[in-house]
Amino acid sequence: MEEHMAKRTRERQGSRIRSHEELEVYQLAFEGAMQIFEVSRKFPREETYSLTDQIRRASRSVCSNLAEAWRKRRYGPAFVSKLNDAEAEAAETQTWVQFAVKCNYLSEEAGRQLYEVYDAVIGKLVHMISNPSPWLLARRSR
Repeated sequence: MEEHMAKRTRERQGSRIRSHEELEVYQLAFEGAMQIFEVSRKFPREETYSLTDQIRRASRSVCSNLAEAWRKRRYGPAFVSKLNDAEAEAAETQTWVQFAVKCNYLSEEAGRQLYEVYDAVIGKLVHMISNPSPWLLARRSR
């Protein structure tokens, strides 16, 4: 049933997903990372090697962990492990967003919007973690 649902999702998108870049969760995380890059350009200079660096690194790491997970689909536990890493980085990104708001580097509205983007990312990741089988590559018998 779950595999059928994942297949239907891919079919609705027009074809089989062939790259991590085609995953909705990746696209959402990438867009979020780019939004963070843009807003963090206005952070104070003294934050360059702390908040600015950390929020950019964490947001980009969501995407890189998704890319790694996609390449590990032959091995269920390795795939899920990288998805867990991506989820943790998304949560870390939310924490840095909260700091940016509290330090008045981001408006509450901008912070809320970014926080919601990463809530959606986490939701999609949790779904994949809880139900990895539709995403795994079938093992070939020898």
